[in-house]
Amino acid sequence: MIDINIKEILPHRDPFLFVDKILSLEKYKMIKALRKFGKEEYFFKGHFPSHPVVPGVIIVESLAQAGGILVFESFKDNLRGKLPALVGINRVKFRKPVLPGNEVILEVIMLKSRSRLWKLGGRAFLDNEIVAEAEITASVF
Repeated sequence: MIDINIKEILPHRDPFLFVDKILSLEKYKMIKALRKFGKEEYFFKGHFPSHPVVPGVIIVESLAQAGGILVFESFKDNLRGKLPALVGINRVKFRKPVLPGNEVILEVIMLKSRSRLWKLGGRAFLDNEIVAEAEITASVF
């Protein structure tokens, strides 16, 4: 596990912070992070009350947040005072539901980097199986 203070990098806060720990990070290349979806998560009240499932958009947001940490740690000297911005998602696939209590490993790789625009490839794993994947385009403002 890497000793990085996530709240010093991301502006997100509870209940919309979806990265719990950084497991590994290689600047300019990849990040591996962890998110445990506790049984008390606010979205389970409506998605769905009798069969709670983590919404796919929350999994994609988790990947985007992990990617934001990768970008900010890689380019921190140039990004001080900037905020992350999700500007696009492509090739999103959901393969298996994520349930209350599940721990998801978030793996994000940097595919392209140009000035203030980054293309990232993200995959979320549960028990070594891909549960979701997406291409994420991010910027800063």
